[in-house]
Amino acid sequence: MDRVSSFDEPLLKLLGGATAKVMAEHLGLHTVGDLLHHYPRRYEERGKLTALADLPLDEHVTVVAQVADARVLMFNNGRGKRLEVTLTDGSGRLQLVFFGHGVHKPHKELLPGRQAMFAGKVSVFNRKMQLAHPTYQLLDASGADEASEAVDAFAGRLLPIYPACKQLDSWRIAKAVDAVLPSARDAVDPLPASLREGRGFTPLPEALLKVHRPQTKADVEDARARLKWDEAFVLQVALARRRYADTQLPAFARRPVADGLLDAFDAKLPFTLTEGQEKVSKEIFDDLATEHPMHRLLQGEVGSGKTMVALRAMLTVVDAGGQAAMLAPTEVLAQQHHRSITEMMGELAEGGMLGGADRGTKVVLLTGSMGMAARRQALLDLVTGEAGIVIGTHALIEDKVRFHDLGLVVVDEQHRFGVEQRDALRSKGKQPPHLLVMTATPIPRTVAMTVFGDLETSVLDQLPAGRSPIASHVVPAKDKPHFLSRAWERVREEVENGHQAYVVCPRIGDDAEETEGKGGKKTKAKKAAPDEDPEKRPPLAVLEIADELRKGALAGLGVEVLHGRMHPDEKDDVMRRFAAGDVDVLVATTVIEVGVNVPNATAMVIMDADRFGVSQLHQLRGRVGRGSAPGLCLLVSEAHEASPARARLSAVAATLDGFELSRVDLEQRREGDVLGQAQSGVRSSLRMLTVIDDEEVIAAAREEAVAVVAADPELEHLPELRTVLAALLDKDREEYLDKG
Repeated sequence: MDRVSSFDEPLLKLLGGATAKVMAEHLGLHTVGDLLHHYPRRYEERGKLTALADLPLDEHVTVVAQVADARVLMFNNGRGKRLEVTLTDGSGRLQLVFFGHGVHKPHKELLPGRQAMFAGKVSVFNRKMQLAHPTYQLLDASGADEASEAVDAFAGRLLPIYPACKQLDSWRIAKAVDAVLPSARDAVDPLPASLREGRGFTPLPEALLKVHRPQTKADVEDARARLKWDEAFVLQVALARRRYADTQLPAFARRPVADGLLDAFDAKLPFTLTEGQEKVSKEIFDDLATEHPMHRLLQGEVGSGKTMVALRAMLTVVDAGGQAAMLAPTEVLAQQHHRSITEMMGELAEGGMLGGADRGTKVVLLTGSMGMAARRQALLDLVTGEAGIVIGTHALIEDKVRFHDLGLVVVDEQHRFGVEQRDALRSKGKQPPHLLVMTATPIPRTVAMTVFGDLETSVLDQLPAGRSPIASHVVPAKDKPHFLSRAWERVREEVENGHQAYVVCPRIGDDAEETEGKGGKKTKAKKAAPDEDPEKRPPLAVLEIADELRKGALAGLGVEVLHGRMHPDEKDDVMRRFAAGDVDVLVATTVIEVGVNVPNATAMVIMDADRFGVSQLHQLRGRVGRGSAPGLCLLVSEAHEASPARARLSAVAATLDGFELSRVDLEQRREGDVLGQAQSGVRSSLRMLTVIDDEEVIAAAREEAVAVVAADPELEHLPELRTVLAALLDKDREEYLDKG
């Protein structure tokens, strides 16, 4: 068998149809290589029992424990019988239950004192944790043949516990691994020899043997260190090659011009830029001045002045004869950006118009809901070059939209845009335009290095002068209803002091029963009985809460609603009136999450706050405290005090540092949710590496990868690395790399 093909061998050939089918359908394992990279989740020591006290509810688990007692109980007037077995491990007890014909075999085998592995789904019955009809395997020599095989396999060793599924227990996976383990010696080693030896890594075949069948804990550590490095390094090489390829693309250099739009704009600014804005602007200007496309990620807290930095970059490009396009995820946000940019520019945004500045340019808006005449004029201004700056939604990407000379694309809230959309916009330039991606969601350094690893990163971490602090508090509505009454009193006080407030709800309401998620995306909300616990009832809705507030706690105040199902003109009208101070309280969904700027709004009440993610709560909170008066954010929740949901809310209330919160978020959710669907390629390739815990490994791997690619961009002298890279970058997985 050659070195590659043994890893590519379908499992069907080696394991038989039924097992291979379950592995493919439920665990995503198709080849020998896939199974060898399906690493144990943890290890049990023989004789040392699992902590039964820590079992997670509703999860499929494998435990090693001892039978304390077993008894058969009759029910249904003696017509039915069930076997109840109690397991113990010194930390807690767990009940097993078997019914009907399934009682006979376990009754004979599960005798007090016996030790076995059990697998099943944890449930609660009569307030006790239990496994119903678990599969099991005896671990003492007096059992069946299968058991003595198990003892031979595991005697004196660490017992690997694999990520399993209902259809396939951990020990059956272990048997399948035994069948393919000889192929480990054919593993293609991606690490260049000098790197491997320099860092003293275990050879790859040995690492695979050690991770699946360790003799000692040191074996496990050795194997993990090596396998983590492989994952980090291969991923970083892929990203480094993408960055290198970008540097080979041609682009028009857009250098600042003296006495142009930018200078005129800077001269009329009523404040000075922060040090951070100056520094990040310089990084961007340096990139724009090169003859290959800029690919930069601009991270900045809500209100840190990202729009100002982006606008100065756009003005530089216009000065240099090009056009700039800003892409926003929603119409509300596109309109908001258009409004704030034209206000900031004043007469400089009225190029060619009466009263416009001589050096001015036109700033046009392009969205799907615009009237035909306005749309036609905007398209004309773009193709003639009359408009130097265009701000729009994905309507900008349509085939009809033509540019005179597109030089810069600014994408706001990166994670809301698909790869294809950005590529389509990019293809509208005579040469690839420069790209600036902005996000207000702070991203931990490690995630930035993996998910956005093909973008250079700039961070704005200072708030501009004049921004006020925001006090945040959790309001436990169920345990302490008077706290909620006090919350509404506080809102009333803010309004009486001349300020305004937001009330945010997860759902819109009325018959359609929809919740509005990120970016205005709607999903059905399920109905629930009134006496159900708060976790199961539908989330609170804008229309219902607004109605209650008008009649009750906030009677007499101007309460209006804003949500994604309203007509764009209606939304715009409400936002304009709120911004003008004609509306006291805006009850809204997360449509206000990004970009809405009303400095007079000082209070925010987030209903069912536990239904939102950490970064989303942080984003929402950033809508208040934007003026000179301090902000107040109240997180209302019915979640139980000891629940993870409440812990999350307490973390948000405890700090205003978005980067700190993004770490909390990542620790709680792990990589899956954070990397999201668009990055499923990363997720499926990260088996051992955890983005949150392995920052040093990722940083070191990135450094090595950059050096390797700089020396040999095509990896001509590293055929093994090329082979492994080709396997990582199959069609599905390549998509996540197309972010740049």
